[in-house]
Amino acid sequence: MTRKGKTIILMLGFIFLLFFPSKVLAQPLPVPDINLQIGQSENPEEVVGTLQFLVLLTVLALVPAFLVMMTSFTRIVVVLSFVRNGIATQQTPPNQILIGLAIFLTFFTMAPVFQDIKTEALDPYLDGTITQEQAIQEGSVPLKEFMFKQTRDKDLALFVRMSQMDRPANRDEVSMGVLTPAFVISELKTAFQMGFLIFVPFLIIDMVVASTLMSMGMFMVPPIMISLPFKILLFVLVDGWYLVVKSLLESF
Repeated sequence: MTRKGKTIILMLGFIFLLFFPSKVLAQPLPVPDINLQIGQSENPEEVVGTLQFLVLLTVLALVPAFLVMMTSFTRIVVVLSFVRNGIATQQTPPNQILIGLAIFLTFFTMAPVFQDIKTEALDPYLDGTITQEQAIQEGSVPLKEFMFKQTRDKDLALFVRMSQMDRPANRDEVSMGVLTPAFVISELKTAFQMGFLIFVPFLIIDMVVASTLMSMGMFMVPPIMISLPFKILLFVLVDGWYLVVKSLLESF
C-alpha cells in the first residue's frame, strides 16, 4: 500500500470516529463519583479517626525522605555526582539516569536488610501475630544494625550530647531520631572521601593539559576543551563505571 493510500485510510477512520462516536465507544468507561464533605459530627471517635487519617497521609508523604536518609542512597548518589563533575561532562549522564542507578544500587545493597524487616516484622504483622507497635520495634532492629555499621562513633556522640540524653548503655537505647542524622553526616563524609579519590586523576589531566597549552603559548584555548576527550578516554579505558560501582558496593 502506498503512502497516499495509508493517509486516506487514516483520514476516513478519523472522520468515522468524529461523526459516529457511539459506534466506536459502545460501552463508555464508568466515572467514579467522589464526594468529600466537611460537616459537624456528634461522635468524637469520628473526629479522631479523621485526624489519624490526616496524620497517616502526612507520614506517607515523608516516607521517601525517611527512606533516603536511612539507606545507602545518600552515599551512592553523591559519589555518582562526583564522577560526573570530575569528568566535567555537565549533564551527561543526566540526573534521571544517575538517580535511577542510585535507586537500583540502593535496593541491591539494602536487600538483606529489607528481607530481615519483612521476615521479622511485616509478615508477622500481616498474619496478626504481633501488634503494630511490636512490628515497628522489630522492623527497626535490622535497619538500626545497618546504620550503626556505617556511623562513626564521633558523629553519634555529637548528637547524643546535643540531645541532652543520658549516655546510652547499649545500642538499643539509641533512638532513630539521634541515629539518623549521625548516619547521614557519616555517609556524607565517606562519600566526599571517595569523591576526592575520584577527582585526583581528572585533576592531574587538567593540570597537564593546562601547563602544556601555556608552554605552547595557546592562552586563548580553554584547557577544558582539550582535556575533556582525554578524561573520557581514560575513564573508558579503565572501565570507570565498573570500578566506581564495585567500590560503592564493597564499601557497604
